[in-house]
Amino acid sequence: MESAPGIKAVSLADKKIILGVSGGIAAYKAAELCRLLIKAGADVRVVMTAAAQQFVTPLTFQALSGKPVLTSLWDAASGDGMEHIHLSRDADLLLVAPASADFLAKLAHGRADDLLSTLCLARACTLAVAPAMNREMWAAAPTRRNLEQLQLDGVSVLGPAAGEQACGETGLGRMLEPGEILAALPGVLNAGPLAGKRVLITAGPTFEPIDPVRGLTNLSSGKMGYAVARAAAEAGAEVCLVSGPTCLDTPAGVRRIGVQSAADMRRAVLAELPSDVFIAVAAVADYRVNAAAPQKIKKSTDGMTLHLVANPDILAEVAALPDAPFCVGFAAETERLAEHAEAKRRKKRLPLLVGNLAQDTLGEDTAELVLFDDRGQHRLPRADKLTQARHLIRHLVNQLN
Repeated sequence: MESAPGIKAVSLADKKIILGVSGGIAAYKAAELCRLLIKAGADVRVVMTAAAQQFVTPLTFQALSGKPVLTSLWDAASGDGMEHIHLSRDADLLLVAPASADFLAKLAHGRADDLLSTLCLARACTLAVAPAMNREMWAAAPTRRNLEQLQLDGVSVLGPAAGEQACGETGLGRMLEPGEILAALPGVLNAGPLAGKRVLITAGPTFEPIDPVRGLTNLSSGKMGYAVARAAAEAGAEVCLVSGPTCLDTPAGVRRIGVQSAADMRRAVLAELPSDVFIAVAAVADYRVNAAAPQKIKKSTDGMTLHLVANPDILAEVAALPDAPFCVGFAAETERLAEHAEAKRRKKRLPLLVGNLAQDTLGEDTAELVLFDDRGQHRLPRADKLTQARHLIRHLVNQLN
């Protein structure tokens, strides 16, 4: 049994990035993001709004980037007053982090009343935003409409995350951590080893209704599937995540489709094909009730008998298609892992299968995995699930090549 290869660190060498900083307490995180971008090899130029300067001084970013910070539409640095035109012409990416609710509204409606918003409107490069705001602002209907419009306009939205906020409240709206934003950028720029590839991933459990309030499900947190989706996006892939019910945040740069039952998941997966890679991480319920009751079944001392029928095998169906993608399966066993996992791989004719012992992994933040392919078994010693997902993606890339 051999060890699987590691994954390379994020590299943005020679990428020209404009870092836009709008107003909000998360502006302090933009300083660390600037440092990480420089460390990753990027050529960074910082543009700040007037509101951003109330939280962090331009001198901070000048020291980090080694270049003057642009703050005014009327800056004469370019000589012809056209900095808002020239700046993006040779840039690879315009990244606004943090992007406040006000700034997102400007972008959605095409307003251009300062240097950064004008630069976004006149850009000739990819635009990505990392939202940061109070949870109620994030949930507000106008913000939702603005985000929908920006995504329709081709803007990449990174985050936000859930957690404790500066206002003292807790919820969705925190800007992603600088390291998370950095890891998502190769996907935004199509710069990773999976650039140009479409990767379809399933994650989480499915829920099969018995009646309107009860159902059958599997013990799955979705953590492994979400980690794989994030790792695939970091590698530059266009990632679609078909997820059963979980409480997890969608990884940056990943498009998520929420489903409930195995039948829902099958429909969503087939609708997203063709893809280059299909990774079936979801713990799909093997059985469903033949006919779910339309009303709540009342409790009885007589017991209850359920007539169960088999659910479709989504992975086997996709792997058997004439133009099947590169298929990766997961096998959670409770005993004789190597025997059962390899038998499953051969039965479904999979080029790669990931095996683990369920009792050691379900609900945990770490996992010990074994990769099975035509060359044999490749053990991944216990590590956090994101690290394991990155190892898996690197192994997959090697097989694709």
